[in-house]
Amino acid sequence: MSRIKEVQKYVFRILKGIEDNSKRSKAVSHLSGVSLAAVMIAKKRGEDSELAAICGLLHDLYAYKNDSYEDHAHKGAEYARKILDELALTTKEETDIICSAIWHHDSKAQTDSPMDEILKDADVIHHSLADPTKDVKDHEKERYARLCEEFSLSNS
Repeated sequence: MSRIKEVQKYVFRILKGIEDNSKRSKAVSHLSGVSLAAVMIAKKRGEDSELAAICGLLHDLYAYKNDSYEDHAHKGAEYARKILDELALTTKEETDIICSAIWHHDSKAQTDSPMDEILKDADVIHHSLADPTKDVKDHEKERYARLCEEFSLSNS
């Protein structure tokens, strides 16, 4: 089984513990959607699409599991490290890359490493395109505009 499938299986097992069907469905949709967007962005930028997929699957898992977004990026990075250590699917360097991306994914105004940027951009893509009837969040507008330009998308 691929590393992505192993992580996905682990993530979905955790999400099964969310009793509220609506919250569980939102979690599955968001984590899967960000993972897919991260793969697309990584492929376009010549980065590791497998690691990008894993970043997307794990990036908000802590928040969904604990029903809290308080400092979720930093706590989520620590939680992801525990999961990755338990699964023993990644090297230390790969784990560090994934956890760095999760740690920084909520800092949309700053620029970090290539994988950090992929996860931030994938998160913005999913926030902005999952429901095109909603306005783009103010703190994501600049990043979204750059993504629309990069991918030749209409910004309306």
